[in-house]
Amino acid sequence: MKTFFYLLLVFSVSISFAQNNHIVKTDDGRRVLLKADYTWEYIDIEKPAPDKRCNLADDFVEPELNNKIQSQLKKGRATIDDVKKKVAKDYDCEVEDVILLSVSEQKVKAVYRFCANGTKVTYKRNGHAIIESGKFF
Repeated sequence: MKTFFYLLLVFSVSISFAQNNHIVKTDDGRRVLLKADYTWEYIDIEKPAPDKRCNLADDFVEPELNNKIQSQLKKGRATIDDVKKKVAKDYDCEVEDVILLSVSEQKVKAVYRFCANGTKVTYKRNGHAIIESGKFF
């Protein structure tokens, strides 16, 4: 009886290891099926739209910023264009892919919420220093 259960166990384990198909996700979010015969195929044919992952409406418009504050920030290179460049660099995308969702801005500090390449991120500005929210360095 022990031999039967032992053979059943070995057989079931060998069957589970014989299936070598794996599903992986690419950098752009599509899923790929890697087959045991060294071939592959896309499971998701279309790329997901980067804007749609942030659940933005089709008629979404970025909020207006205070021009007086933005002109004062030009000296320290901390305008919204400079912040967008930093976000694009941090998230390895183009500046056009960075969308400003909301802003809370004062002369000394500000909090910006962006959709960067399909990911919602928050950046803070204290004076002219810009840093991602939750990071120290």
